[in-house]
Amino acid sequence: MILVDSSVWIDYFNGAATPEVDLLDSLLDRDTLAIGDLILTEVLQGFRSERDFELARRTLSAFTLVPLGGADIAVKAARHFRTLRARGVTVRKTIDTIIATRCIADGLTLLHADRDFDPFVEHLGLRVARPGP
Repeated sequence: MILVDSSVWIDYFNGAATPEVDLLDSLLDRDTLAIGDLILTEVLQGFRSERDFELARRTLSAFTLVPLGGADIAVKAARHFRTLRARGVTVRKTIDTIIATRCIADGLTLLHADRDFDPFVEHLGLRVARPGP
């Protein structure tokens, strides 16, 4: 299962032409995609009009919803943050630590366009979907 980060969904809904959006487009009918509950919040809160909000809400409701938090993930995320900090890496957003930790814990692949996930790939084994050439 591929969890799609808000960095890709936001570009998708804004009509941005990025390699990650192209990959998302190619996966929409082929693979099982998921969205995290906190990612859903991040994406939906950006819509200004009720019409666009509802369209996006309906579109995103078609995907598996993954609860990202919980006590176990909170502790693991704190450990991941501390591990990276000990290696000289500071993660800027707690939510990214939670997203990466949920993916690592559940064996999910992450589709993202956010460099903050790179240390999780390099040091902690986060699997990511990468756009092809």
